[in-house]
Parts: sequence; C-alpha cells; structure tokens
Amino acid sequence: MSDIRFIMIGVGMVFSGFLILGIFGENYQSSNIETSEFTNCFKYSEDNEPISIDCSEKIFSQNIFFGVVVGIIAIGVIALIKGVRGDWDSKVKPEDMVGPSKNNNTDGKDS
Repeated sequence: MSDIRFIMIGVGMVFSGFLILGIFGENYQSSNIETSEFTNCFKYSEDNEPISIDCSEKIFSQNIFFGVVVGIIAIGVIALIKGVRGDWDSKVKPEDMVGPSKNNNTDGKDS
C-alpha cells in the first residue's frame, strides 16, 4: 500500500474513534460516578424503572468499551506514523522518474 493510504486510514480511524467515544461514551461515564458516590449501580432504560445491578459488571462493560475505542485510536495513530515515516519517494525506479533532467524521453528533447 502506498503511504498516503496509510495516512488516510490513520486519520479515518482516529476520527472514528473519537466520534464513537463522543456519541456512545455518555452511556458509560455514569458508572464511575455511581461507584464513587453510592453503594449500588442502576441500569437505566426509557420505558422501565431503573434496575439495580452489580457495579463491577457496569465498570467491566465500561472498561471493555474504553479499551475498544483506545484500540481503534491506537491503530489509527500507528497507521499515521507508518504513513508519515514512509519512504515511498525513495523507492521510485530510475526508469520511472520524470522531471528536470530525469525526463523519460528517448530522443532527449523537452516537450
């Protein structure tokens, strides 16, 4: 793959990681507050009463979500670093080079 593709993939992955965290992260931040302030945690839904659940279960699901998002962002950063550190310009074959004094004309004239 070309290095610009790695840069584009990296930007997309980092953006999607932050987007997922921004959209769905609100559902997972309440467990820290409930654990530190209260002794029990609740599972909330819009149509039913809150259900009391184990706080460790809620924190575990929060950690899984956070780990997945951090993994997506880390993959994006690794792709960005690979794309930036790429050496695509030094791997051009001499017969494929074009430009000043490297034109690919056989008759030697500039066109």
